[in-house]
Amino acid sequence: MDTAISITTADAENLKAMIEKSRYNGYRDSPALGQLIDELERARIIPKEQAPSDLVTMHSRVALLDLDSGEEMVFTLVYPEEGDVASGKITVLAPIGMAMLGYRVGDTFTWQTPDGVCRLRVEHIEYQPEAAGDE
Repeated sequence: MDTAISITTADAENLKAMIEKSRYNGYRDSPALGQLIDELERARIIPKEQAPSDLVTMHSRVALLDLDSGEEMVFTLVYPEEGDVASGKITVLAPIGMAMLGYRVGDTFTWQTPDGVCRLRVEHIEYQPEAAGDE
């Protein structure tokens, strides 16, 4: 998708640092790193104080609706070292994690799965660090 997403300055800085570190670990050959770099280059960077409360930022807990199956799922968007699918913590380097970063409530995006393309909509944000005043 060519639509520019919004990312907070703090998230952009942390993601760029993560990308740099990832060049020296197991993710260095991951195509996801290149995709994340592309997303960051196209993103609109905003101060965290200006982040709307309905924006998916890092550490946001997000309810998504699968538009094809009607299934609702809740994920927390995290950095790779925090990922734990069993706990609903999806890393930003996972396709769905990268897909949801920077979107807002009501936005629809696609996610490539082994079974095909899923169409997901951001239903609501259960928790966003910026809105909660957490850092």
